[in-house]
Amino acid sequence: MQGFQIHLVTDRKRTRGDLSVMVREALAGGVDCVQVREKGAPARALYETALELSPHTAGAGASLLINDRVDVALASGADGVHLAAKSLPPAIARRLLGEAPLLGCSVHSLREAREAADSGADYVTFGHVYPTSSKPGLPPRGLVQLAEIVESVEVPVLAVGGIDEGNVGEVLRTGASGVAVISTVSEAPNPRLAATRLRRAALDSPHHPRHTLRLEPKATKGSRL
Repeated sequence: MQGFQIHLVTDRKRTRGDLSVMVREALAGGVDCVQVREKGAPARALYETALELSPHTAGAGASLLINDRVDVALASGADGVHLAAKSLPPAIARRLLGEAPLLGCSVHSLREAREAADSGADYVTFGHVYPTSSKPGLPPRGLVQLAEIVESVEVPVLAVGGIDEGNVGEVLRTGASGVAVISTVSEAPNPRLAATRLRRAALDSPHHPRHTLRLEPKATKGSRL
């Protein structure tokens, strides 16, 4: 395997059926990381969701990240946090987290990507690359901008936005380290099959990531080299 990452970003409002069941199916299909993203959810609910999903990600050898909430990531023992544009600054989040937990950042420009990398981010996600229902009415940023960012920062770059098994190959051609998806898996009638097809398409890519994102779930640290 070339080391491409497949990340699932959760959205309870866009999930068919039970969120936990969908996540388990996605993990069985080959997802490497689950980012718990529940906009507007109170800290307690987000914390309880993280605790519910943690045994499943650990059992699959995948990582669990919390979107935005550094406090919940620390309290739940998650593997790290993913920051949005309105989250804490990456440098402050890194100071709170310490060196071990994974720190990711959503970016929408080369300037933001460089700032995140310089502030301690382990990786960035860039998008949206293609039209997506998550960003209605906003034009996609496209593969050219994605490729520019991949070549310009010294951290792994994951592509996000409208990515599925049909276009993941051209995304990975840019040297991106993988992809993050929401609706491609969470809204699919069969999340396991959707994740499997996305994983298979990534495996079929003849390209290689410019930087490899290495995840080390806490439950298996010391045993994954």
